[in-house]
Amino acid sequence: MLRIAVPNKGSLSEVAAEMLAEAGYSGRRDSRQLVHTDTRNGVEFFYLRPRDIATYVGSGALHVGITGRDLLLDSGSGAEEIAPLDFADSTFRFASPAGGEITDIAHLAGKRVATSYPKLVDDFLLERGVRSELVKLDGAVESAVQLGVADAVADVVSTGATLRAAGLDIFGPVILQSTALLIGGPSPHPGSDRLLRRLKGVLVARKYAILEYDLPAEKIEEASAIASGIEAPTVSPLHRDGWVAVRVMVRRDDANEVMDRLYDIGAKGIFVTQVHAARF
Repeated sequence: MLRIAVPNKGSLSEVAAEMLAEAGYSGRRDSRQLVHTDTRNGVEFFYLRPRDIATYVGSGALHVGITGRDLLLDSGSGAEEIAPLDFADSTFRFASPAGGEITDIAHLAGKRVATSYPKLVDDFLLERGVRSELVKLDGAVESAVQLGVADAVADVVSTGATLRAAGLDIFGPVILQSTALLIGGPSPHPGSDRLLRRLKGVLVARKYAILEYDLPAEKIEEASAIASGIEAPTVSPLHRDGWVAVRVMVRRDDANEVMDRLYDIGAKGIFVTQVHAARF
């Protein structure tokens, strides 16, 4: 049975649960439940702290898991990235007091840097020849400078508003662009491939829609240039002489623009259908 680690709370938890449900797996009904067995699909789900998932998977206790790239790298475990899952994106940056003397990562040498990801940050600095004193905090690192426990911070940045409110300015290069991942351990399980195919199918279904329309047959090459699909459009003859029916996959974000362009070249009966599941 495939043993899967999933986040039990936090920003990763809800979206991971939704993805697994869309991929056809059953999940826990009670948030206090720590283990759930999906006998139909031959998997066991273990609900763990996101920060601990890479450790369990890397040890081989669990076969695969869903966690952030930041947590994977900070764990120092033997778990490896299998595939990105396109959610929970975040950016890690350094920040220091506005107008202060620390404006470059070289200035962090010998300084105290507060972060919730000490290994990740230390590895980044050491690769650049900088040795700092890392101050590990579990949250709200932006207060560390004001409270006198650090000279700078390394934290997740979205708009930077929280750091600016704490009197800090972002500086230096990006430490890491993180996202949610499917990770694997040292002992591959045959069920992992099936899980990966299903999750990739969810990602495709979320990004694409099926577009269908009728078109004069002589316009098919022009229409295919507008919407070529993932492989190629499916073209079928209509009972109306000289016309064809076309079915093609398009990116959801582009669907309306594609519909307009197809209409301009003579397509009729254009409509879009949501994709609920896919395999490629």
